[in-house]
Amino acid sequence: MEINQKNIKMWSVIGPRATVGLTALDLAKKVENLMVLTCDVSTSAGLDRYRKTFPNKYLDLGIAEQNMIGVAAGLASEGYNVVTTTFAPFQTIRCCEQIKVNVGYMKQKICMVGIASGLALGTLGYTHCCIEDVGILRSIPGITIISPADSFETVKALEASLKQKNSVYIRLTGASNNPMVYDKDYNFEIGKSIKLSEGKDITIFSTGSMVYNSLQAAKKLKEKNISSTVINMHTIKPLDIKAVEEACSSSKMIVSVEEHNVIGGLGSAISEQKSKISNSPKLLSIGIEDYYSKGGSYKFLLEKHSLTSDKIALNILNNYNR
Repeated sequence: MEINQKNIKMWSVIGPRATVGLTALDLAKKVENLMVLTCDVSTSAGLDRYRKTFPNKYLDLGIAEQNMIGVAAGLASEGYNVVTTTFAPFQTIRCCEQIKVNVGYMKQKICMVGIASGLALGTLGYTHCCIEDVGILRSIPGITIISPADSFETVKALEASLKQKNSVYIRLTGASNNPMVYDKDYNFEIGKSIKLSEGKDITIFSTGSMVYNSLQAAKKLKEKNISSTVINMHTIKPLDIKAVEEACSSSKMIVSVEEHNVIGGLGSAISEQKSKISNSPKLLSIGIEDYYSKGGSYKFLLEKHSLTSDKIALNILNNYNR
């Protein structure tokens, strides 16, 4: 897709879901063996134009997500480059056994896109919110996990995932009017984090929707004379080990910020690596605490779970020892 200011702003306005549909529309012109599978979400995933333009490269399995993974694995075994997409809890949790057996164990290469993960569908409650997907899929061998920072990075992630040999799960967080982290082209590499700002006191590792909020929190911390390095850890598996090691050697405190359960996600991945490093600094894991709250709007739930920039900054201030 053409990368310019106009498109970057447009992707931001329509949000990561619709951006997936536009990206697929472009990729279908280049990738001869592309197949996109959905479960009754062509409109929700921004795929209506794709479905009409490339009917031979599209299958709708209805509300049958487990079947979708089986069909996707079969197509992959015949040489197709397969993308599956539906709402995140149905793409991952409902299909866990099928993903384990067909994708992990049998090593069939699929690119799975979980739309509206995290708290974006909060008005529908925790049947549709998804705070467990990273923790579940991280324990299945052979699956790369990417959580794009904004709509533009969603484009980058999907393009890179189709070129990768092993299966990928792309976790989309946020909604329409998705804040821009990137306003111009940049180098995206699976497994390699991106340093967005540099500071000498703390390092904030963030992923998905929380990258923008972490950048804003860093500005607030600067007003309190705390200098922060902010790193976009877009790939949660495999983790950028070198970035964690460098942070542990240069920072007084490490912070992880994610729109996911504090158990099993980015914070846990960093903790596992940090435990191998002698005399490593304190880790503050910021995310959704291990309980299901009542539903509500996206903005309400971010406030409730202290994932706004103000509350992220306050949490860090309360835990930072100068």
